Amino acid sequence: MTTTPIPRKGTAPGGWPLLGHAWQLHSRPLEFLNSLTAHGDLVRIGMGPHPAYVVCHPDAVHQMLADSRTFDKGGPFFDKARVLFGSSLPMAGWREHRWQRRQMQPAFQPDRIERYAVVMGEEIDRMTDRWRPGQRLDVSAALTTLTLRIVTRSVLAAEAEDEAVADVQHSLHTVIDGIYQRVMLPLGPLYRLPTPGNRRYRRACDRLHRAIDGIIAERRARPGDGDDLVAMLLAAHDDDTGEPMSDEDIRDQLMVMIGAGFETTANTLSFAFWLISQHPEVEERLHAEADRTLAGRTATPGDLGGLTFAQRVISEVLRLYPPGWFFTRVTTAETTLAGCQLPAGTALLYSAYLLQHRPELFPDPERFDPDRWLDRPADSLPRGTHVPFGGGNRKCIGDQFALIEMTMALASVCGRWRLCPDPGATLHVRARGTLGPGRLTMTCEPRGKAADG
Repeated sequence: MTTTPIPRKGTAPGGWPLLGHAWQLHSRPLEFLNSLTAHGDLVRIGMGPHPAYVVCHPDAVHQMLADSRTFDKGGPFFDKARVLFGSSLPMAGWREHRWQRRQMQPAFQPDRIERYAVVMGEEIDRMTDRWRPGQRLDVSAALTTLTLRIVTRSVLAAEAEDEAVADVQHSLHTVIDGIYQRVMLPLGPLYRLPTPGNRRYRRACDRLHRAIDGIIAERRARPGDGDDLVAMLLAAHDDDTGEPMSDEDIRDQLMVMIGAGFETTANTLSFAFWLISQHPEVEERLHAEADRTLAGRTATPGDLGGLTFAQRVISEVLRLYPPGWFFTRVTTAETTLAGCQLPAGTALLYSAYLLQHRPELFPDPERFDPDRWLDRPADSLPRGTHVPFGGGNRKCIGDQFALIEMTMALASVCGRWRLCPDPGATLHVRARGTLGPGRLTMTCEPRGKAADG
């Protein structure tokens, strides 16, 4: 028996006039992306009337991520997101990015994350102390509030009042979904019409701007106060001109730090609690590890050495359901990728979901198996294989922050509570601006400290 070799370059079938493959990307994005590997390592699709190539092979993805000068941030996703987030760190071109990253990197050094972990622990306690035996809980909403309060208090050093957190949380959901819709269904002038959806999107953008502008104004009124990310940005000056960052530039940076730092983490944790509820043997091992290492207390970074199974669970959830499931790049010069010549200005798309569900890379890819990481840690995989945080010098600046936060939250909750879904409940994966489970209702059953209390 012989197999047909996969071509280096191909074209996705089923494109529509004017819309291209926008409807497939909008209506069944994950299935559509996974189907593309059969058509080549580099597969041409239509993003509306504009062509783009999906990079399907991990070697080509690594080449693209490692050379951010040739494969710069750009393409449909970033062009739409820049309307809201400006030229902030994830949106900036390679030249701006180098300077911005230098200004912001100190906020994510290990000693800073140790300090943030104190806030993480306080907020985990705040969340779980409010739970009651038998309470039916919207787990996704609770975890979204948790992670938003953590990023607001730690990275921005701003007190997180419940009403303000709820307003920012609601606004960010609306904005992220709006950006996604404008990328996947490029309907151009229709988004300027005063429809209810368009008005909601614009109101959400305005609310976010006002909230962040308030933080900046308050800190400008207290110069030299604090050493958090806000203070670092207020003190930053351009290497060439000596000019400080404008309030608008600072607002863009803070907005994207909040946007990237809460929903993605909350979604991963939500998927984790659902998956362990469906795999009793995994749940039992998590509970045993938490009991052995934590004995009912809240986890700290010093406990990570005893929470190795929890870390493997997080790695497997990130493989199955990477929250940042697709991104785009654009070529700045004529180049070769996957053996194919590409002109300058070529739009490229890559998907962590596609790469991390390739069966030749991850056998039985739909199976939830934390032990697949036991003898094969994520950092030992071929480059371009496991990229939930991106790669190269554009890798997410907060990856270690997020990994520690998720491990602490997962282990601490498992040490005190068991979250049980309703009988017959099913998971509905929602692929929008981020990959999430939507509303996820579960019932709290106490164990350990919670049961004793």
